[in-house]
Amino acid sequence: MSLKRDAEKIFRAGLAAADPYSAVLAALRKFPKGKVWVVGAGKASARMAAAAEKALGARIAGGLINTKDGHLARLRRIECNECSHPVPDARGEAGARRILEIADAAGAGDVVLCLISGGASALMPLPAEGVSLAEKQETTRLLLACGADIHQINCVRKHISAIKGGQLVKHAHPAKVVSLMLSDVIGDDLDAIGSGPTVPDSTTWQDAREVLTHYDIWNRVPKPVRRLIESGRETPKPGDAAFRRTRNVIVGSNRIAAKAAAAEARKLGYRTMVLSTFVDGETRDVARVHAAILREIRTYGTPLRPPACVITGGETTVVLEGDGKGGRNQEFALAAALALDGLANAAVLSAGTDGTDGPTDAAGAYADGTTVARADALGLNAAACLKKNDAYPFFDSLGDLLITGPTGTNVMDLRILLAR
Repeated sequence: MSLKRDAEKIFRAGLAAADPYSAVLAALRKFPKGKVWVVGAGKASARMAAAAEKALGARIAGGLINTKDGHLARLRRIECNECSHPVPDARGEAGARRILEIADAAGAGDVVLCLISGGASALMPLPAEGVSLAEKQETTRLLLACGADIHQINCVRKHISAIKGGQLVKHAHPAKVVSLMLSDVIGDDLDAIGSGPTVPDSTTWQDAREVLTHYDIWNRVPKPVRRLIESGRETPKPGDAAFRRTRNVIVGSNRIAAKAAAAEARKLGYRTMVLSTFVDGETRDVARVHAAILREIRTYGTPLRPPACVITGGETTVVLEGDGKGGRNQEFALAAALALDGLANAAVLSAGTDGTDGPTDAAGAYADGTTVARADALGLNAAACLKKNDAYPFFDSLGDLLITGPTGTNVMDLRILLAR
């Protein structure tokens, strides 16, 4: 029995359950009458758009989706616009502007189908008046580096955007809007998924200011951003009449993926539990807790007796201290490796369901009780690499990166803990 092989099998089963093509096909079996315009953004939006074309065919009059570079699908009726993630670029801005133009042109008898998946916030960047794209890019960089979670990041994004926080619906009104969402946020909060372009915004400009203040970056974000937030300009709120003809539906989530992964683990003979799909916090701290759970299982047989599999979902954050290469899942595996050093028959796999972890081509990495010793034999210092946020070359040298390529989906991360 190979723990590494089993961990990858379990992860891929979760990945298959998050397939956006199948989810969108199922959701479009019953769909409102009328001419359809398709818009949207996200790492999985191209696959979602391909399913929409399959389901709706000639009813689609046109449309455009913004997707991450390389995350493509073959489309005939809907334009696919590649752009940058996680820091937005001019291609994304141009695409978002075109999306608003499509929404503005939709008539009362038309339907605007909005396809949103993880990454949509960065991939649909249309700054509000008074803020430039460069200023929004700098704000995004600061938020990504400070340790803010996705809810906090999206709160700020909505209040410096012309399309997020329900503003897309205002442009589409009076057309019907149906939004299909692949959730990449903990708790599946509708207004946080892709910064909620079709959802009433529950946050305020005061909340956005508090996020920037809490992480001590208020005085570092560009002055026009501070000026816009303090102007009190608000996003559409619950009760706004524009939302009466809008339906928002979650078609895929981290919990669905975690349950499918658990089913595969049971097939492989593991006593299995999904511990939580609400895991967040600083990556290194979360990794140490997961390693402690594995030690508990191996030492005392609780909460499960080996062979055991514990699965968690969610999304952690990394505070950048060094200039190395990696992502939150690789950093998780490296921190866990240090905490598991010397523990036999215990392993972790942490990976992002989108197939890209940070600015790398890896989804994540595998670690076990032998990782540190194997690294030492190659002249690699695990603690030093962790300090530099340099997990990618560490696991690359060991052959323990998980590389899936772009998966066409995005429902946050899965962590697989195995003990035998």
